[in-house]
Amino acid sequence: MSSSTPVGRNGASKVPLPSAQASQPPTLSPTRSPILPTPLEALLLAIYPSTLLLGSLFSLLNPLARAAPYSAVLQSHPPAFAPSYFARKKNLFNVFFVKIGWFWTTLAFLVFLLLHPSTGPPRSAVLTPRRAQAFVRYTIVTMWWVLVTQWFFGPGLVDRSFLWTGGQCELVRTEEGRDSMSDTREFVTGAACKLAGGSWKGGHDISGHVFLLVLGSAFLWFEILPVVMRHAGLREQRLILHEDGSVKSAEAEVKMTKEKEDRDEAEAEATGVSVPVIVAGLSWWMLLMTAAYFHTWFEKFTGLVVAFAGLFMVYFLPRAVPAMRSVVGMPGV
Repeated sequence: MSSSTPVGRNGASKVPLPSAQASQPPTLSPTRSPILPTPLEALLLAIYPSTLLLGSLFSLLNPLARAAPYSAVLQSHPPAFAPSYFARKKNLFNVFFVKIGWFWTTLAFLVFLLLHPSTGPPRSAVLTPRRAQAFVRYTIVTMWWVLVTQWFFGPGLVDRSFLWTGGQCELVRTEEGRDSMSDTREFVTGAACKLAGGSWKGGHDISGHVFLLVLGSAFLWFEILPVVMRHAGLREQRLILHEDGSVKSAEAEVKMTKEKEDRDEAEAEATGVSVPVIVAGLSWWMLLMTAAYFHTWFEKFTGLVVAFAGLFMVYFLPRAVPAMRSVVGMPGV
């Protein structure tokens, strides 16, 4: 009886591979650590230091900005000598956008979360796994904003770093100032010092504006980036470490869902992304204005570093820690 099994040149039988096994793509050895940004993410992150550099160069090269006196106490040009409308702290964009920046960041995030079909049913408050994990990420980023700018078991890290580097309320250096402002009030925040008529002087002041604008806008970009990439037909480049120690593309964990292509949903999809893009774009413009007219270079640099630290904890570290990733998830996954 003749065998139908193919025979090789050396007489050994060739066993055909199962079709499922034969169709599997070859496993490629990753050359990049999961915690490192993809080329597109690196380009996105590079926009921020480039913006600070561009603003600083503008302040050096622009004749009006160069000629205007700068006050280290005000961390800006005195209002009477402001070289631009955006160089004044009371400009409308600073008062109604930057000063309440986290409100706008939160609003844009909620619009994306509730309207875009990639997170769940549009215009519905149904709590899907993607929405739950996105809200966990938002909560962690918000906690980082609170710890840095508002409260860290007392003063926020911005005020604590100012005190740790020798800063003090100018008012309490006089006998009269000590009588009108208690030690507790002096310790609480720089805002308390200013309310008492004093000046916050002497230490290193991390730029809260840079921190807020970078953290808020980058948070929005990282949340919507997978949607933008998929819409543009770009390939998933994020790598993740699995519990068995293997490093694979995040595409393996993406749960593709078929979405209805009706008019209402297309409208919701456009609104869900456009609002975060508008807020992130205006944040970039105000970051450029901050770079040009406010704070010293080192104050802006430390604001950038502290913002990047928060982003690393939420968007890059979980890629290499499966237990952490199971809680915070990844945008678009």
